[in-house]
Amino acid sequence: MSEYFSLSDCDVIGFDLDHTLCRYHLKETSRLIYESFTRYLVEHKDYDKDLLILTPASWDFCFKGLVVDLEDGNLVKLAEDGTVLRATHGTNNLRTEEIIKHYGSKREWKNFNSLNTSFTKSTKYYFYDNYFDLPGALLCGRVVDMLRKVNSDFWKDIVAAIDHNYNTSAFKEDAGWYFPSVKRDPGRYLQPCSESVKTWLRSMKSAGKVLLLITSSHSDYCRLICDHILGKDWEELFDIIITNALKPGFFSLVPQQRPFRTLVNDVEESDGLPSLDKPGWYSQGNWPHLHQLLKTMTGKPEPKVVYFGDSMRSDMFPASTFGKWETVMIVEEMEGEGVPRCDAAKTNEAQAEPQDKKGKFEGMKAPSAPSEQWGSYFVDAHKSGEGDEESQKLTWCCHSIHKYSTMAIPSVESIADLPLDYKFPRFCPNKPCTTGYYPRPPDSLKQC
Repeated sequence: MSEYFSLSDCDVIGFDLDHTLCRYHLKETSRLIYESFTRYLVEHKDYDKDLLILTPASWDFCFKGLVVDLEDGNLVKLAEDGTVLRATHGTNNLRTEEIIKHYGSKREWKNFNSLNTSFTKSTKYYFYDNYFDLPGALLCGRVVDMLRKVNSDFWKDIVAAIDHNYNTSAFKEDAGWYFPSVKRDPGRYLQPCSESVKTWLRSMKSAGKVLLLITSSHSDYCRLICDHILGKDWEELFDIIITNALKPGFFSLVPQQRPFRTLVNDVEESDGLPSLDKPGWYSQGNWPHLHQLLKTMTGKPEPKVVYFGDSMRSDMFPASTFGKWETVMIVEEMEGEGVPRCDAAKTNEAQAEPQDKKGKFEGMKAPSAPSEQWGSYFVDAHKSGEGDEESQKLTWCCHSIHKYSTMAIPSVESIADLPLDYKFPRFCPNKPCTTGYYPRPPDSLKQC
């Protein structure tokens, strides 16, 4: 395999939507998501209304990559080998001796092998790896703080809160609090794509690439987002649009794979399609049927596909493991560790930011920034025993990026002005761990 990766070598270029093509105003959106989940617990499950009260400092706890252990209410930050680097019970830090009491002298999290090899959901733990459910980590911690004894009922209630706000009919029915708020004022939460990104998408299509959009969002929410960020003619940019893809299940094989379905007025047809025989807009579906269509469209027995996404569980791991696709991970945490935002992204965000937001979030940590409580997303200091010197260990999330991604970038804007034949260094096992980050690695990795 070449040490370099180029978009010009790819036949098909695919994108996830949320937090990939579409950037959100993270502070505003995080507050909305937290409030949406919490109001459900307070109004439908009789939880303490004090859960709705947050200070700016509360948001330091909100950190991508945490795993909540549903058996004891602990949240853990893991090293690449499953060592517990940091942990809390609820939102309260566990001291070193408390971590050893829970996880033994080697600080081994017992469910690591299951999570590390499959990324599947479990009744024993939950992995927070995207911004749509990340405020739930803060809510989960605060709920545990209020419980005298942890049991699985609290998690059932949180799952119910997520479903109430995000289920596929919620947008159409104005149910919950999330979708009604975004529908009322999209510009408060969504950042329009820069002109450079729109030009970049058109240039790839002009170069003969097949452009693909795969999102787990339902068609009605996808349309709202794309109308706002790309303009009313956005459908012309893509050859194939797949909504309600239910990733990572989209990449499943027989017998778990779901058929593609056509849509009529945003309602899925009851009969699934036996195969996919032409470009268009579809719902649900599976990778093998899509692969057959891509072979027909490109005229190649094994078309080369690259997929841009922000979720390890839903995008990077299944696309690279099952689809054998090249993968580019959007890692906004890079911007929190010294990687500069490109001019187009900075200008775009400043123009898009609602005027009444200025100063509103003073003191609130952006969810993509490093945390005082949790440290860096990429590395952390670790002592193997009492009196031992501290050593730097890669986090499990960082290791997974290197393993399942071709390269990592902070945003699509960061590469939109480059020529399609630009050669990016790719992650390689025999190269330094800083290789594969563009335009440069985050500050914390430079010290490894």
